[in-house]
Amino acid sequence: MWLAVIALTSLVIALAPEGVDHYLLHRNSSNLYELARHPMRALIGSAFWIENPESLFFYALLFELLHAPVERWLGTLKWLVVVATAHVAATLISQKVVLQAIQDHDVPRSMAHVVDIGVSYGLAASAGILTYRLPRPWRWFYLVGVVVFFVVPLVSSHTYTDLGHAISLLIGLAFWPLSRGKPLEEAGSGGAH
Repeated sequence: MWLAVIALTSLVIALAPEGVDHYLLHRNSSNLYELARHPMRALIGSAFWIENPESLFFYALLFELLHAPVERWLGTLKWLVVVATAHVAATLISQKVVLQAIQDHDVPRSMAHVVDIGVSYGLAASAGILTYRLPRPWRWFYLVGVVVFFVVPLVSSHTYTDLGHAISLLIGLAFWPLSRGKPLEEAGSGGAH
């Protein structure tokens, strides 16, 4: 359902006249300006848009690789708790860092209006909790891979989005108690349970 809404909003952006597309993205952004004016709309709405409609196929692939196995494994409610917690917490923390940087005159005030939308924080959280789905020793190789994938950009480029991704990954990893008692798929069992 979530991906279907994202496909619909991507179509709207792709078909919108120039200027209207920017308006829609800014209006549904979870940047400082929108969070201050419409916090609930900003937090919820930003989870249903992607900035570049051409990347919809890529997101569909990531949904299938990350969200789908976690949702099947944990159940929809627990998966949604992990993803929503990461989306909200990473957004609020990263935007608090932006606010502090603006107040310290480290970044321009225009940073309060940047487009901050997308599903990537939820994807990072699913990538984190998925660690506990994998049997050892593959779990450790996977964990090193996702940590490198999310931490290297944070260390090298220092963007607020990269900070949000790293926070989301940690939140996904912190939800390991939800994975306790959930059986791992047996090798060769023929599919998901």
